[in-house]
Amino acid sequence: MFTLSSIKYSLKFFVFFTLLLGIIYPLTIYFVGQIFFPYKANGSLCTKNGKKIGSYLLGQRFTSDKYFWARPSAIDYNPYPSGGSNLSQTSDILLEKFKNRKNNFIKKNNLSKFDQIPPEMLFASASGVDPDISKESAIMQAKRVITARNFNKLQSEKLLKLINMLSKPPQFGILGNDVINVLKLNIQLDELKD
Repeated sequence: MFTLSSIKYSLKFFVFFTLLLGIIYPLTIYFVGQIFFPYKANGSLCTKNGKKIGSYLLGQRFTSDKYFWARPSAIDYNPYPSGGSNLSQTSDILLEKFKNRKNNFIKKNNLSKFDQIPPEMLFASASGVDPDISKESAIMQAKRVITARNFNKLQSEKLLKLINMLSKPPQFGILGNDVINVLKLNIQLDELKD
């Protein structure tokens, strides 16, 4: 049976934890993030000429041959409904998308149908906004980018060095493969000079 004293105690308990966990804790975390980690706390945003052009944490669409392409996105690179397509391995729709992506990647990058294309260029990530591709994917796209930008030999060599410089090793040295952030690579690409 509830007594007036137990109801008062429960209400005090409710108000205390609402204030603590609903206001004080979130504000503390917010201010700690803003003071000690402002870049990361604000989404690792990238600015160019004073204008925000993206986040290094979210994949973006790049369709021009002059840029490296990110991996496909089932949600059209929109971070709000972040997620995959949920199509099964036996889905005809997934098979059709796979074939189209493969044919397009082979055609645009002047590859042979026997070339082993990295899977991240054929399948969307689970989040739909994965910002990285493998170093191998970047190298496969380099020839297309070099041709589209009419790079000379020196610029082409600089681009390949840039890919090597920006690639990150596997996590903990064993998980996955070398990856490269597509936005970071494309920004550096625009700054390549003779």
